[in-house]
Amino acid sequence: MTTLPDIMTAIEISRPGGPEVLVPTNRPVPKPQRGEVLIRVVAAGINRPDCWQRQGGYSAPPGSSDLPGLEVAGEIVAVGPAGLNSTLLGRAPWKVGDRVTALLAGGGYAEYVCTPGVQCLPIPGRLTLVEAAALPETFFTVWTNVFDRGRLKAGEVALIHGGSSGIGTTAIQLARAFGARAFVTAGSDEKCKACAALGAERAINYRNEDFVEVVKQTAGGADVVLDMVGGPYVSRNLAVLNTEGRLVQINTEQGGKVEFDLNLVMRKRLFVTGSTLRPRTPEQKAKIATALLAQVWPLIADGRVKPLIHKTFPLNEASSAHALMESSEHIGKIVLTI
Repeated sequence: MTTLPDIMTAIEISRPGGPEVLVPTNRPVPKPQRGEVLIRVVAAGINRPDCWQRQGGYSAPPGSSDLPGLEVAGEIVAVGPAGLNSTLLGRAPWKVGDRVTALLAGGGYAEYVCTPGVQCLPIPGRLTLVEAAALPETFFTVWTNVFDRGRLKAGEVALIHGGSSGIGTTAIQLARAFGARAFVTAGSDEKCKACAALGAERAINYRNEDFVEVVKQTAGGADVVLDMVGGPYVSRNLAVLNTEGRLVQINTEQGGKVEFDLNLVMRKRLFVTGSTLRPRTPEQKAKIATALLAQVWPLIADGRVKPLIHKTFPLNEASSAHALMESSEHIGKIVLTI
């Protein structure tokens, strides 16, 4: 049996600010509580909420780690007292030595992290742990928003903003895998080409094209819009939607307070919804994990869907990883390796 260290290396936010405030530190190795597992982290995904937390605008939920990091992949090295960790899909409880990818409320930028067992999933197919670390945050987010709240079905048209992001590249592939038509917006011709290569029917460079005009001319309109921009995009999103279309909001980068025409909403019988993932309970996240394991993990296992990794950085270069994230020059996911 491997003896666990008492102290681990982690990356903490020394103060609110730019990427340079991410600094290595030593922390006690956490101990798994009831229903939790302890994971030796091999890789950790970088996500926009990590940057917001670093800037001081997105605090960790009460009771969770103050360290950034919402997704990891690695090996289970300890299991807490029986509880939630044995409930996912009636699976046998996780055991030491299992390789998993996990959704976290925080704490992923570290050599070890604890999380409820129901937020862990097995590594699908032949994916590496680096690839697997790029799955949870984006796949949980896309599934619950596009397919659960957005109710996207085969034959429908999905418009995905931020098509070259981790969320966008995931949404393109899943929309296509389930028989929907994927249209996306992106900020450069290079990014548009990458989105088309993943299966987008039309990639729209928002710097020189009007997505409302393009989608209406090409497909007649959209049935689901996945948006993280907010602000001035909201009224345009409502304009591009077909009758009984669904606008799903997952972020408000250009503003959360907006004005739009309720008459249009009533006339076209539109649905406006949205959600956040991090504050949800383990039980709520377990429902998403169950759906992913049944509906999406087989697609990953046979290679029809795959995370797109842009670049990896060692853990102690987390600040450089954040700088790249905020430059928006990446296509797909950025991952820390340990």
